[in-house]
Amino acid sequence: MIDPDVRPGQILARGVCRCLAGHGFAPVEELVPARGLRVDVMGLGPKGEIWIVECKSSRADFQSDGKWQGYLEWCDRYFWAVDQDFPTDMLPPDSGLMIADAYDAEIIRMPAEIRLPAARRKVMVQKFATHAARRLLALRDPGSLALFSI
Repeated sequence: MIDPDVRPGQILARGVCRCLAGHGFAPVEELVPARGLRVDVMGLGPKGEIWIVECKSSRADFQSDGKWQGYLEWCDRYFWAVDQDFPTDMLPPDSGLMIADAYDAEIIRMPAEIRLPAARRKVMVQKFATHAARRLLALRDPGSLALFSI
């Protein structure tokens, strides 16, 4: 059962995380690749590939997002995740597309891979590992969050 206080984008992110896990990726939510940016879902793949997925719950949500192009330089593949009622024709055709719900997602369109430079990849893998480790620690010891400047 989904908590009624969970926002629609979070519901999509849950399905996206399950989909990525099913493809062998380790997903995390709300990772900050650079100041002023926060991606909805980032997946680290079995060969070190990095995918970013932005979850959009409505036309207005998509139209108000002016930062998404800033995410492109932080991943090998970029996707949108939307529900089945979203008008997908308004999404950029060269980006990936997932149709998601609270329980899973399906990759409808695979974007072209644009490999990150090695130095950028190393930074992103370190950020991913740090983010994931802090999230795990916060689950086990909620008071530990005060120790970090997240």
